[in-house]
Amino acid sequence: MAASIAGVFSDDLKNAVEGSKILVVGAGGIGCEILKNLVLSGFKEIEIIDLDTIDVSNLNRQFLFQKQHVGKAKAVVARESALSFNPDVNIVAHHDSIIKPEYSVNYFKQFKMVLNALDNRAARNHVNRMCLAADIPLIESGTAGYDGQVELIKKGMTKCYECEPKAAQKTFPGCTIRNTPSEPIHCIVWGKHLFNQLFGEYDADNDVSPDTEDPEAAGSAGETALTSKANDQGDVERVTTRQWAQQSGYDSSKIFHKLFHDDIEYLLSMHNLWEKRRKPTPLKMDELPDAVAGSSKDNAAEGLKDQRPWSIVECAQIFSRSLQNLKTKFEELQSKNKDDHLVWDKDDKDAMDFVAACANIRAHIFGIPQKTRFDIKSMAGNIIPAIATTNAIIAGLVVLNAFNILRNQLENCHSVYCRLKPNHRGQLIVPERGLNPPNEKCYVCRDSPQITVCVDVNVLTVKELEERVLKSLLNMVQPDAVKDSTGDVVISSEEGEMEGTYHKTLAEMGILDGTVLSVDDFVQNYSLQVIVNHRKAEHNKPDIEIVGDQSKCHAKEEGEKSNGESALNKEEDEDDLMLLDETPTTPAADRKRKPESVEESPAAKKLRSCNVGDGDIIIL
Repeated sequence: MAASIAGVFSDDLKNAVEGSKILVVGAGGIGCEILKNLVLSGFKEIEIIDLDTIDVSNLNRQFLFQKQHVGKAKAVVARESALSFNPDVNIVAHHDSIIKPEYSVNYFKQFKMVLNALDNRAARNHVNRMCLAADIPLIESGTAGYDGQVELIKKGMTKCYECEPKAAQKTFPGCTIRNTPSEPIHCIVWGKHLFNQLFGEYDADNDVSPDTEDPEAAGSAGETALTSKANDQGDVERVTTRQWAQQSGYDSSKIFHKLFHDDIEYLLSMHNLWEKRRKPTPLKMDELPDAVAGSSKDNAAEGLKDQRPWSIVECAQIFSRSLQNLKTKFEELQSKNKDDHLVWDKDDKDAMDFVAACANIRAHIFGIPQKTRFDIKSMAGNIIPAIATTNAIIAGLVVLNAFNILRNQLENCHSVYCRLKPNHRGQLIVPERGLNPPNEKCYVCRDSPQITVCVDVNVLTVKELEERVLKSLLNMVQPDAVKDSTGDVVISSEEGEMEGTYHKTLAEMGILDGTVLSVDDFVQNYSLQVIVNHRKAEHNKPDIEIVGDQSKCHAKEEGEKSNGESALNKEEDEDDLMLLDETPTTPAADRKRKPESVEESPAAKKLRSCNVGDGDIIIL
């Protein structure tokens, strides 16, 4: 090991390397390289955590894994492989999620530093907040193809991971997805929406079928609406896609006929849609074309399985098989918890097969080029191809920055970018000129974090505020929320405490335009003020807008420079890169829990009542 070779490190650095405890979060492409580098450098105390298991697709760049390891926990196998380099290292592996409450601020405080090698923003945001709360250095890293980046995050010294708005993931109008797709990605998004409608978390805004009860529908499309019978309240009762599928016993032929024949016939009746567009072609399950370009009965066995185009007949067969497998999984979950649901995962065979088959059938109907399962997996999972060389370069830079931290030379931990082509100075590895200071308006690391949420208070429910805003957009784990003006508890992390109010709208709870909510998350030791602004919901526009720093609420355009250099502004790949006078506490606030034995900081104090009463949108 490098630390044991005379002259490689100074005595001070050698002692620091051998005496420091390091946490590595993520055991993918970068995580494997980091772990290998740490072991070969002479670090003796390492913990590594990763929730994922090894997939065949990982083997071309995650070199601590081999074919016999497929299906096993990444963290566990990475530990075993790394010990083969140096069996004297104490490596503790956790096959677990870093977001779980047991990995508290006290857990983070035991480490000299944390090295991030994660593949999703929610976990990155969480680790960022935990390291800020524990006041320990975090080295953040990521890759996207040939591009890569390493940066130091240190409380009060540098910007944190959430200081700058992240580039918004591309979204598409609902009418385009449901009625007039024109690109493969439209069909893929439709397939993912269908998965959620049938088996996942239900979202009425992501319905996949045309609204056959829309009185404004053109031609015969409006006949159902005009003849629909209203209930006692005067409303037309509608059956969701999931309810209909369950009533039909998830019969694959019936679901196929509805989605790919009846719904298409309905769309054709909307004549105005097709005046300047190619009309879609309805399909019947027993009259499907037998081949597409590059795929037929004669060459069905040729080529790599995932990279061979499927015929429409094959798509229908895969649709039926995956539908039944997903139905079985879904019913098993529902038997244990009727509120549980499946979560779409690109590495789940049935889920991926289902979306790929649905996307290709729909693409065929609308005359859109079909894609292979491999291509659809890349597009559906927002995957940027991972390059092993880039991972190795970035992992090396991570450990070099770790040496600077051990030397107490944090000022030398400049952000570094790896580029595909040399810049004007001929550099492929491009360092920043200095540390990037914190954004004084950041809703995470500023002294008094504050953010504005623009919603329709007459529509958004308390449950949606918790799930969609606090947990999904602001990446909290177990939030509590209190109205500043009254001290009334609106959301509680205590199970069942506020269950009776979750269905109420914000307006029904007295949360109106200008209401200030004090929100904290005892797991993350994080608190902020949320100012609610009322904005009437508009059709085909986001119903929730998060604004942190009003002057910087728009994400940088792609290619925009940071200190003269190129920042990564891409979708996350599957591996490594990858969205604003104290008074006494109220009785409601006194019920809140706090991490045990954690020193209280201004950001961790109990919620207070005040006299006055950013959407996480992906880069590093």
